[in-house]
Amino acid sequence: MSLCTAACYADVATLVEPCLSCHGNNGVSTEPDVPSIASYSEEYFSLSMDMYMKQERPCIETEYRTGSRKGLKTDMCEIVKGLGEHDIELMAAYFASQKFVPAPQTYDVEWAKTGEALHMAKCDECHSEAGRLPSDNAGILGGQKMSYLREQIRFVRDGKRFTSKKMKRRLDALGDAEIEALVNYYGSIRQ
Repeated sequence: MSLCTAACYADVATLVEPCLSCHGNNGVSTEPDVPSIASYSEEYFSLSMDMYMKQERPCIETEYRTGSRKGLKTDMCEIVKGLGEHDIELMAAYFASQKFVPAPQTYDVEWAKTGEALHMAKCDECHSEAGRLPSDNAGILGGQKMSYLREQIRFVRDGKRFTSKKMKRRLDALGDAEIEALVNYYGSIRQ
């Protein structure tokens, strides 16, 4: 994938504008139900868009939060319609170049300690450095919105969101308290 030249900056701004109205300035969300997508690897961003195109991820109806479309209803499957491969490459490069900012949120300290031990034993192999490493191509867990993480884990466990067999088995093997401990751990990450 090539870097964006001066000629494509206007195209990128047009492409990402609808994303920013929900995912926040530079992809750093301030909404509890919307993930921050800043620093997502190009591979993970592209894979996520492909999954929405194939409807392998739930397309929950929402409203644009800001911008010229504020208040209009949409969902991710609708948003990705009409995007071409080159569009997604440009968007992926843009968001990969942005800085992830951990969400300020309240978490339970004891559950976070338990979650850290669970993460090291069961998750660190694929979600290294507390789930903060974009090059894992697995999204960013550390510092992500806790409500969003709970929802996505529930979707995977309920079979509504496609994931690898390995990830599905690992999530299915965890009890609700273990899931909550992991969510609190990821919510405790500040850097």
